[in-house]
Amino acid sequence: MTDEASRALFEEAKQWMPGGVSSPVRAFKAVGGHPIFVERAQGPYLWGADGTRYVDYVGSWGPMILGHAHPSVVAAVRDAAERGASYGAPTRQETELAKLVHRFFPSIERVRFVSSGTEATMGAVRAARGFTGRDLVVKFEGCYHGGADYLLVKAGSGLATFGVPTSAGVPAAIASTTVVLPYNDLDAVRDLLAARGEDVAAILLEPVAGNMGCVAPEPGYLEGLRELCTASGALLVFDEVMTGFRVAAGGAQARYGVRPDLTCLGKIVGGGLPMGAYGGRADVMAKIAPDGPVYQAGTLSGNPLAVAAGTATLRALEDPALYERLEASSAALEEGFRAAAAKAGVPLTVQRVGSMLTPFFVEGPVRRWDDAARCDTAAFGRWHGAMIDRGVHWPPAQFEAGFVSDAHDRGAIDATLDAFSAALATI
Repeated sequence: MTDEASRALFEEAKQWMPGGVSSPVRAFKAVGGHPIFVERAQGPYLWGADGTRYVDYVGSWGPMILGHAHPSVVAAVRDAAERGASYGAPTRQETELAKLVHRFFPSIERVRFVSSGTEATMGAVRAARGFTGRDLVVKFEGCYHGGADYLLVKAGSGLATFGVPTSAGVPAAIASTTVVLPYNDLDAVRDLLAARGEDVAAILLEPVAGNMGCVAPEPGYLEGLRELCTASGALLVFDEVMTGFRVAAGGAQARYGVRPDLTCLGKIVGGGLPMGAYGGRADVMAKIAPDGPVYQAGTLSGNPLAVAAGTATLRALEDPALYERLEASSAALEEGFRAAAAKAGVPLTVQRVGSMLTPFFVEGPVRRWDDAARCDTAAFGRWHGAMIDRGVHWPPAQFEAGFVSDAHDRGAIDATLDAFSAALATI
């Protein structure tokens, strides 16, 4: 990696911020080397501190589905900023965005805007607990739902044991309100509900996992969860912070035809600005203050700049042709990765849903966390560094998904495939 300007900036940043970053994965600990400090971004590209241009598949970890600095989004934010950056009061634009969200997600009958995906999952879990009067939450290994204490947990020693903390600073008593089960294992859920169903407020999952890499639900899995929740009285909560508007216009619930009780949104819903949302059944959302007893508030919730960016983005996504282009570009990338790996004789499993995909350095398929954990992370690290050297900015962790945008044209895809083939030769 030759960007000495970024290296120097990283060393300076480490003197003032933990690890030199504002979010851990950005520090490149999982792949080695130092992060690229970004000066600007446009379309499918970003430019590092030394002026080098990179084809970008991080896309701010998903929200830049139109590409960076899309003209309609920039214009909307500029116009909103000229009217004031924040009011702490309701606006007509919030209501218009709420209507747009409902058009894409009919299951979201009422919505509450917040400032991040983490806030969205926290709000949804609190709503589920308040509605059901129950305490336990079920989550799945390999799924990430933000930084709430009770969601930073891993599985205990048995399938039906309480969760244990995965982060210092998380009290065991709080982690014990969460049960962790293996993803794509319907029998494990069925057994838990048979034993503790009356205690479970919510089953929370990424309907397409993106935080152990891109892992699709097995046929019948989401449908089975829907049936089990209906029978037990637990609420089914889809964390579509990553998949919402990404794997289909109406998210994973539209792609797979399964309607959750509550949905968490983030990333694309704010057009790249800090915004999240949670919503769902009107009777559940009626429990949220000021209508009901479940309290949740935020000074910057419904921020006018984020509302403007989100509205401009969602209006662009109403064009079905955009999703056809995304599918074509993403499929070309998937097929090219597979062909290059086969030619190089490198064990690689490429998994894709819509415009999110992951090259797993393991013989697949990858269906759950145990499969993903077998990946050759050292090989991924070497490959990642080789991709950076060849002008491709891929997420700096094996267990993350890459994101294709509408701005990734044939030139950007071809450049990526050339770099991919050359990078495989180095590992």
